Amino acid sequence: MPVIECLLERYRDHLAIPWDPRAASAERVWFLVYPPAQERRLLAWLPEFETATRQAGYNWWLLDTSTAFAEWMAGLEYRQAYFAQPDTLEPALEEFGEWLLARLKASLPAASGPGIIVLAGVGSLFGFLKVSWLVERLAPEIPQQARLLVFFPGTHEQHHYRLLDARDGWDYLAVPIKC
Repeated sequence: MPVIECLLERYRDHLAIPWDPRAASAERVWFLVYPPAQERRLLAWLPEFETATRQAGYNWWLLDTSTAFAEWMAGLEYRQAYFAQPDTLEPALEEFGEWLLARLKASLPAASGPGIIVLAGVGSLFGFLKVSWLVERLAPEIPQQARLLVFFPGTHEQHHYRLLDARDGWDYLAVPIKC
């Protein structure tokens, strides 16, 4: 079975498991882990994942970070200086992280029933912001009756996640969904 179809099937199975209403914030995070080469194909399948979510009786909210860095950069007064000397951008990346976190928090749904909050496009953050930093700060903001589903192009082995199969990774106790 192709990897995307397998992931969709595993996701459906996971949706059928009853949710613990007392779950800690880290336990309310799910990582759908897939090979980085499948990123574009998987994003094209997002409507199928949304349909599966709604068929299971849950709401669906999409938070897409694919264009976040470009949007942030476009709003910077000194962006031309950063383009001329990219090495000077590194200190400003902390500001980018805070900007993105605030944007995502503002997009979170109010308590409106159980649902899945989808974080997609995280591969586009590579080199600018650590996904671990973002997830660790966003997870406590997720409503108790919701789950954060991170579409994660990378690998997972024994609680160790590596974005885009990069050399460094991090340990996180999120629930992995993979084939």
